[in-house]
Amino acid sequence: SMSLPQQLRDESDFDQLPDNIPVTATIADIEEKKGFIVYYRFVIEVKTKGNSKYLIYRRYRQFFALHQSLELKYSAETQPGYYTCQLPNLPGKVFMGNKKEIAESRIPELNNYMKRLLCLPTWVLLDDLIRMFFYQTESDSQQVPRALRRLRPPTRRVKTVKPKTDLFSAPRAEAVFDFSGSGRLELNLKAGDVIFLLRRVNADWLEGTVRDKTGIFPESFVNIIKPLPESDSDEEGGASKSGNHAQSSYSCLRCYLLQPEGIDTRDICVEEDLSIQPSYEDLLSRMRDVFQVEDIALNYRDPEGDLIRILDDEDVTLMVQESKQTGSKVKRPVNQFPWELLVTHDKDLSVYNNEY
Repeated sequence: SMSLPQQLRDESDFDQLPDNIPVTATIADIEEKKGFIVYYRFVIEVKTKGNSKYLIYRRYRQFFALHQSLELKYSAETQPGYYTCQLPNLPGKVFMGNKKEIAESRIPELNNYMKRLLCLPTWVLLDDLIRMFFYQTESDSQQVPRALRRLRPPTRRVKTVKPKTDLFSAPRAEAVFDFSGSGRLELNLKAGDVIFLLRRVNADWLEGTVRDKTGIFPESFVNIIKPLPESDSDEEGGASKSGNHAQSSYSCLRCYLLQPEGIDTRDICVEEDLSIQPSYEDLLSRMRDVFQVEDIALNYRDPEGDLIRILDDEDVTLMVQESKQTGSKVKRPVNQFPWELLVTHDKDLSVYNNEY
């Protein structure tokens, strides 16, 4: 196959490139994220031709998607033609093993991959696929590197604090939405509950007492009636002054298990962007975990209120798209996904024609 003379990067050619073109990209760290599944993402330092430096955050599946798209466009096998080039090899998917170790072992391989990618001919470097991958998105720029922030508080024995006798001077909040906690640490709230505040855990979570139970809950589900004194904030969350809600670091998904004996409702909070479209497999494994049931089916309600079964990633896409149309009618906490999952027992087909 013919390859362009530009295959040898020509100095004058390189000079023509815009300043914001990435010239090197190196993995600085890996971070664990508790998404629908726990995954690791790579913190990558990018340097541009104009000598600016910034961090981007990418998971392996984003490298994989980039590589697939580049192959379709440029590899000699799929594209017999003029504009082909020799793409570097991407390390393959790994299905078993310790995720952290897998991520660690990929660092040198991915560094090598990015290095070779950025040495491709200039006409490939100008491709939007590559530019978008290395571009610092708004969400990249708002991330605080992990060492500076933890989402959930460390698990620790909660001191049972009796609210001060003078209830009306005690810091407190009122629940605006129901919240069904998904772990032993989390409170269950009913809209209208008054919660006595004990401390701020970080920018998004508070600890408090309601009906003699003490635990944590997301601030976005409540309305603060009397705030905690500033000094009660945890030192660790330096950024936890109230003004800092620009980007919530987690999103909540409302999910239901439909059973003949009733409906079990949970809110699960995950470190994912609200706009994310999770994979079917990730959702399935998370729901099995939340409800502790193995043979389940995932469903959602369409705009007519009918239960629709989800069988693959395309169905998830459809659910997310439909929720954009119907979502605006429903009042929700700011960081709640506009779609909800209804989980049923795999063999229970009665749910599809008659309403519960």
